[in-house]
Amino acid sequence: MNLTIVGSRYFGATVFEALRKESGVQIVGVVVPADDDRLATAARAAGVPVHVLAHPKVAPAEAIVTPCDLIVAAHTHARVSNEALARAKLGGVGYHPSLLPRHRGIAAVEWTILEGDPIAGGSVYHLADRWDTGAIAAQDWCFVARGDTARDLWERELAPMGLRLLAQVVRHARDHGALPAKEQDPRYATRAPTVRKALMLTEDAVPATTSIVATVAGPDRPGIVRALADRAQRHGANWAVSHMTSIAGEFAGMVHLDVPRESAAALTDALRALESTGLSVTVATPEGAANVPAGWRSFELELVGDDRVGIVADLTRALGDRGVNIERLHTETLRDGAGKPRFKVAAHLLVPASLDSHALRSELGELARSLMLDIQLGERTAG
Repeated sequence: MNLTIVGSRYFGATVFEALRKESGVQIVGVVVPADDDRLATAARAAGVPVHVLAHPKVAPAEAIVTPCDLIVAAHTHARVSNEALARAKLGGVGYHPSLLPRHRGIAAVEWTILEGDPIAGGSVYHLADRWDTGAIAAQDWCFVARGDTARDLWERELAPMGLRLLAQVVRHARDHGALPAKEQDPRYATRAPTVRKALMLTEDAVPATTSIVATVAGPDRPGIVRALADRAQRHGANWAVSHMTSIAGEFAGMVHLDVPRESAAALTDALRALESTGLSVTVATPEGAANVPAGWRSFELELVGDDRVGIVADLTRALGDRGVNIERLHTETLRDGAGKPRFKVAAHLLVPASLDSHALRSELGELARSLMLDIQLGERTAG
């Protein structure tokens, strides 16, 4: 029986080595996304022809060595074209680390963890036009341990399961000249797209803005907040944080504005001019915003994601483990256009100067990936 393996990396190389040992099975070619891929290296060492894809997203017909009985996809992000499948007698199969049709998509293991699934699994399925929709040839399941990460689950359970299931299907094809096939039930299909994350770390030697804090008090009436907002907008200021209330007919509010340095004096005068309307106005420039203690660096962090239990705990733990001091923390729950709750965190951080920026980026990037969050982190140093 002749096989072609389309795959990459550790899993592709492991499948290659395992299937080479199956009696009555010959691997006649491998298809890889890059010349230095681990699967390519293993194939060349074994004297097996290697086809490197010109386009990393599609495996064309010419990539398949003939005669070929079966194409096996093992960790590939390239779609095996219909023309390529037609060159194999039995078509092709691939391994997906989920109980299909659940978690169709590129991030199946991550979504298994994010959804809190108590049970995970793997599926060998027939390659088809649409990703992860083909009939099931073999399937198995496992428990998800408490505290598992996606990597834990993959390495302990799902990768060995995939190797075992692919070998099982190849042996069946060899012995029977056909593949098992059970159609997926679309009623149970869920999607597992790439987990969105955004992490930005910038270092500005001289900040382009300065902070001012305005405190306003006086008899409550319509238009006070609008007057503050109009003046802030007119001078190009960003409305960062505010706390405002009305009690027994009296208004009191405090707003933190980030304003371009060249406009700070004019905005201060415009805010103080509100005193002519009967309000009491105090405008200050926080010295703490510019004076960072020796041995520390100042950062502003913003985090937005789907509302879920444990975001603040996970964030503060990640920062605390790195020795980061949280000077200020503000949280709020928002609603997106569909009415779905979104959780926002804004924090001012003091980071040890000895902490490498790449290490902090990596730590928060992992947090963003695991919790499906958007994180922005910008450094602010004194000018």
